[in-house]
Amino acid sequence: MFEKKEYIYSETMGVCKVADIVKLAPNNRLSEPVWYYQLRSAFDKSKVAYIPVENHQVSLRPLLTRKEAEEILPEEMEKLDEKRKDEIRFVLENIADEKKKPDMKKEKDSDRR
Repeated sequence: MFEKKEYIYSETMGVCKVADIVKLAPNNRLSEPVWYYQLRSAFDKSKVAYIPVENHQVSLRPLLTRKEAEEILPEEMEKLDEKRKDEIRFVLENIADEKKKPDMKKEKDSDRR
């Protein structure tokens, strides 16, 4: 399970932040409410997706580590899709250590805009 405020990779959105984990009621009244990740794109704050915490069909995973991103060769990078390239750039520009937490100074600066 991912944590609130954690940056992850979604196959549909690319790099995104777990903005919240919320319980939403289903359309039919017979079913129980379900927990969802509220994901917000790291590059376009207007893009939001709700993905079930359990049994989701969208692939979600932790971001690459900084070491993994640094080891990708330029010729390998050229073959990747734009979302994966964005992930690598995001990690190299924002992840200072192997704990996969963004540099909080940069995050605060971008929140001011």
